[in-house]
Amino acid sequence: MSASATTREESIDVQAQPPRLLGSVSRWVALCLALVVVIVFFSVATEDWLTIVNYTLIAAIAALGLNVLSGYTGQVSLGIAFFMAIGAYTAAVLGGTPPTTPLDPLGLGLSFLIWLPAAGIVAALVGALIGPTALRLKGFYLGIVTLSLVFIGNYFFMNARAISGGPQGRTFPAPAIGDFSFDQQNTIFGITLTSGQQFFLLILLLLALSALFVGNVMRSRVGRAFKAVRDNEVGATIMGINLFKVKMGAFILSSFLAGISGALFASYSRYVIPNYWNLTLSIQFVAAIIVGGIASVWGSILGAAFVFGLPLVLDQFSLLPVGGSSGGLTSGDLNALIYGFLIIAFLLFEPGGVIGLVRRSRAFVRKFNIHGGEGGEPAEITNLPSTADAQLDIEDSAVTKGEDA
Repeated sequence: MSASATTREESIDVQAQPPRLLGSVSRWVALCLALVVVIVFFSVATEDWLTIVNYTLIAAIAALGLNVLSGYTGQVSLGIAFFMAIGAYTAAVLGGTPPTTPLDPLGLGLSFLIWLPAAGIVAALVGALIGPTALRLKGFYLGIVTLSLVFIGNYFFMNARAISGGPQGRTFPAPAIGDFSFDQQNTIFGITLTSGQQFFLLILLLLALSALFVGNVMRSRVGRAFKAVRDNEVGATIMGINLFKVKMGAFILSSFLAGISGALFASYSRYVIPNYWNLTLSIQFVAAIIVGGIASVWGSILGAAFVFGLPLVLDQFSLLPVGGSSGGLTSGDLNALIYGFLIIAFLLFEPGGVIGLVRRSRAFVRKFNIHGGEGGEPAEITNLPSTADAQLDIEDSAVTKGEDA
């Protein structure tokens, strides 16, 4: 085999491999800029702004889980709130304060290092139990089945007083490792950290690990199987992909991330009633992945910022009253109008969401730089082979013909 053929095979192998997660200079620059922004925000943000960002980061984890199932695998789901509730109440039972009276909800007082991963695992196990039945359906029918989970869960938790505290709700445990509790001010290496700052570091770390894990999974063979099922189930079956295993894997991973997010939300809020885990919450997460960008890790984060963070920012500036009986427009109404308008706008003009706009702008800038800003097409330059290269090609073709003869 000639050296040129070996080089061509090596180049084909390199092209066949998925790109590295941080394989370009621009991505390293973006990562460094993001770290600078995080450090500056962490240093100057008040507790109110930390609260807004913390809730947004928690929502981003659940949006990431929904994007795994609906965005990457193409399975319609409206039951994300149900799995968040499963994770939240698992954390409450395992990490809550032990009851002192028969009317108190259950609590085992276990460590944060136990109840947080257990919240995701129990939610994943529930997803594994429901998945074989639900995933026999697809499209609209699968959406109806997952929608029913929200109503079943709401009824169950409203009446399971030992778990949820009943309609009046219950308190949830704060993350704590030994004497170090995240809901109290602590000093680490001589630096005094508030509760909001500690939660910010914890939630940001968990979101980064979740995003990195999902990103790597989607770049693997499993992730390509997810996308193949989403694009064409018949074609995926012909390629030898087991549809049931792929859908179950996506369903379980999505449920796990939703359980982690629900446990973090309940722990950060410290008190939640069962009515919170309702259909409206599930629809908000569907809106988040549509606005941010379907089948995109960054789209999940950006969507959570628009759908969950933006309303909190509006409430922070108090542009409108929170509620009232005057019949005027309230802050909650404005929030619903904003993300409803965003859904319609992105579905009509940019189905790729915010991340689609970012990709379009990057492509435009790249094209502008290539053309030098003049709008003309660059001249195509053809590298003519040298005399020695041409002679080698002639000899190779002659040998090939002789072998064929």
